[in-house]
Amino acid sequence: MYQPSNSRYNTMTFRRCGQSGIVLPGVSLGLWHNFGGVDTLSNARDMILRAFDLGVTHFDLANNYGPPPGSAEENFGAILHSDLMPYRDELIVSTKAGFGMWSGPYQDGGSRKYLLSSLDASLKRMRLDYVDIFYHHRPDPQTPLEETMGALDSAVRQGKALYAGISNYYDPGLAARAIEILRSLGTPLLIHQPSYNMFRRDIEQNGQLDLLEKEGVGCIVFSPLAQGLLTDRYLDGVPEDSRAAKLHGFLKPDQLTDERLATIRALNNIADARGQSLAQMALAWVLRHGAVTSVLIGASKTSQIVDSVGALENLEFSRDELVAIEKALE
Repeated sequence: MYQPSNSRYNTMTFRRCGQSGIVLPGVSLGLWHNFGGVDTLSNARDMILRAFDLGVTHFDLANNYGPPPGSAEENFGAILHSDLMPYRDELIVSTKAGFGMWSGPYQDGGSRKYLLSSLDASLKRMRLDYVDIFYHHRPDPQTPLEETMGALDSAVRQGKALYAGISNYYDPGLAARAIEILRSLGTPLLIHQPSYNMFRRDIEQNGQLDLLEKEGVGCIVFSPLAQGLLTDRYLDGVPEDSRAAKLHGFLKPDQLTDERLATIRALNNIADARGQSLAQMALAWVLRHGAVTSVLIGASKTSQIVDSVGALENLEFSRDELVAIEKALE
C-alpha cells in the first residue's frame, strides 16, 4: 500500500492564489499528455505518486485530456482511488470543459447545458463528488459570457466544484468582464490558466498579469516549458521518446528551426551559469512575476518532475541575468 513521504511538505514552496484562502504549490502537475489511454498506467501512477511525495498537491485535468478524450480523468480516478483517497483533503483536483467531447450540437463551447453536463461526466470518470476547481477551458463567442459564468457559479453552489476558474482568456477585457460577472454572482473568480513562457509572452505584454494581480485573481501557467522546447531534450536533435516525436503530440519537429535551437542553446548556457537546468531556469523565470501562483508542468518520467520541483530552490534573478535572457530571446 502506498505511503507518502513524511517530508513531502518540508521543501515545497506554496503561494497564495490571488486574494483567496487557497495556496497552491509552486509547481503543479498537469495531465494533458502522458496520462491517457495511449500511455502506460503504471508510469502515470509512478509520476503522480512521486509528485505528491515532493509536495505537489495540485493535479490539473480537463474533460478532453487523453487521448482518447476522457481517459486521463479515468486513469487519474483509478490512481486516486487505489492510492490517494486517504489524502483527498490534501489535494487540489481541477478539471475543465470547453472543447468537443461527444456528438451533436451540445458537445463543446460555453453553454450552461454543456458545462454542467461535462462536469457531471468528469466527476463520474474520476469517481469524485466534487472537484476543487472547475474551469471554462476557452472563450466561446457564441454564448453570452453571463451564461457561461453563471454555469460556473451554479457548479460551485451545487457543491460539485469549490472554486471557479477560466483558461485561455487572453483578451484582458474579456477576462475583466468574467471577473466582474462572477464577483456580482457571489462566486469570485479564483484563478486564470493561460499559456506563458519565454517564447509566449502576450499576457505579460498586454497587461493581463497586472490585471489579475490588481483584481486578486490567481494565475497558473500552462506550457511554461513551451511543450519541452525550453529543456535540454532537443539540444542535439529529436529523441525517439520525446513529445516532438509523438504522432499525437502538439510539438512538431518543424518547430525546431536552426534559429530556435540557437536561442535554446544560448538560454541553456545562462542556466548552466546559474547552476540550474534549462527547464529549472525557465520555470523560475515564469515564477518571477508576482502575479503567477504556480506553473503547470507536464512529464513523461519521474525524473522530470524531480528536476522541475528543483527549480524552486533558486527563483531569484540578477539584473544581468535578465538582460542576458532578453538578449538571447531577441
